Amino acid sequence: MLNLTGKNALVTGIANNRSIAWGIAQQLHAAGANIGVTYLPDDKGRMEKKVAELVEPLQPSLFLPCNVQDDAQVQQTFDTVRDKWGKLDILIHCLAFATKESLSGDFSSVSRQDFALALDISAYSLLSLSRAAKPLMTGGGSIVTLTYLGGVKVIPNYNTMGIAKAALEMNVRYLAAELGPQNIRVNAISAGPIRTLASSAVGGILDMIHHVEKVAPLRRTVTQLEVGNAAAFLCSDLASGITGQILYVDAGYEIMGMSEAGSAS
Repeated sequence: MLNLTGKNALVTGIANNRSIAWGIAQQLHAAGANIGVTYLPDDKGRMEKKVAELVEPLQPSLFLPCNVQDDAQVQQTFDTVRDKWGKLDILIHCLAFATKESLSGDFSSVSRQDFALALDISAYSLLSLSRAAKPLMTGGGSIVTLTYLGGVKVIPNYNTMGIAKAALEMNVRYLAAELGPQNIRVNAISAGPIRTLASSAVGGILDMIHHVEKVAPLRRTVTQLEVGNAAAFLCSDLASGITGQILYVDAGYEIMGMSEAGSAS
């Protein structure tokens, strides 16, 4: 039976009730984990208020601002985790960003600044968070991040984010190799398209979802809670021998070579 009782889990990336991170947080809580939540701070405090109200039913014992572009704030976050919890068992990384301009048009036209920004927030942040989490995972641990098929195959209107996800997936492998001797496992979930705040920036997201519903073996897409179930499994002792892997939770879409219409999917 999946049981995370006694485990401390820090979840990043919750923006609203459609966030995949929200689905993961719910399932970790249901499995008995002690939840901590970070949010992206803004000048008016709107995100803090919105996320605080959403996660209240989970009774998080930590609720902290964390902008991953601010190294000092990242370190402060994990200093607080150390002071309040003593140790960390689970880190959930659900962070990605690319400018609207870098998600459409000719890929070769993406600016240096937009390219660097997407890689910084979407891929490098896994390194910075893992580096800060490493000393706190004294009894081993599990780090889980979110990726997408666009990191290994060309997806329309994904452009720079595809490159960022490719980098993220290699980060998973290199981190798994580094942290394995400390019994810290690092894995990624490649979720099927879900309508979230982040995915709404991708042009044609609804068309992508409808396509998956027609082509995927299960003839549907997946839900946040299904991704949450997979994350809870990867964070549990049931997955104690799994690290450095990309787990597809996409109703089987990834295995399909041709769509029903006969074009490459």
